[in-house]
Amino acid sequence: MRIISGKFKGKKINLPKDKNTRPLRDLVKESIFNVIEHSNKIKIKISESIILDLFSGSGSFGLEAISRGANKCHFIENYSNALEILSKNVKHLKCEDYCNITNLDSFDFIENLQTKELETDIIFLDPPFKEKKINFLIEKILEKKILNKNGILILHRHKNDDIKITKKLNIIDSRNYGISKILFAN
Repeated sequence: MRIISGKFKGKKINLPKDKNTRPLRDLVKESIFNVIEHSNKIKIKISESIILDLFSGSGSFGLEAISRGANKCHFIENYSNALEILSKNVKHLKCEDYCNITNLDSFDFIENLQTKELETDIIFLDPPFKEKKINFLIEKILEKKILNKNGILILHRHKNDDIKITKKLNIIDSRNYGISKILFAN
């Protein structure tokens, strides 16, 4: 896996070697960033934004955002193998000043935040495909006002996922890439 664009373009990032983490494929990642940068439906820009990368894994999404000029990325991950790889990737890219890594379950992290304690421009939500409590997490994010007014939430699911996303979230766009379904919302 590699960084696609920006100041770290072409640099490789490591992935956990086990099957407990599902890495975001380069094609899907590149497509997501193209939608963010070129859609007239999205009012936020990556440059100078604050990112929240929930279920971070190796940090592929957040590190790509930092490479493209994001001010800060908050990585939330609790799987020890993924955390070790994420930390190595941050050190390898020498971007520690732009990263905050939290070793906590994403549900616990959101549940423990106070309203407006963390304000973000882009939230990348990439839970395991088998995770069914997506709406609980989304509603907590909205309730605690973690996403800024013009911010976007990007949700990565399996294309055959049948979970009905809460009506409290406004779906702006939906794209399928292979087995992945990407929802852009605010």
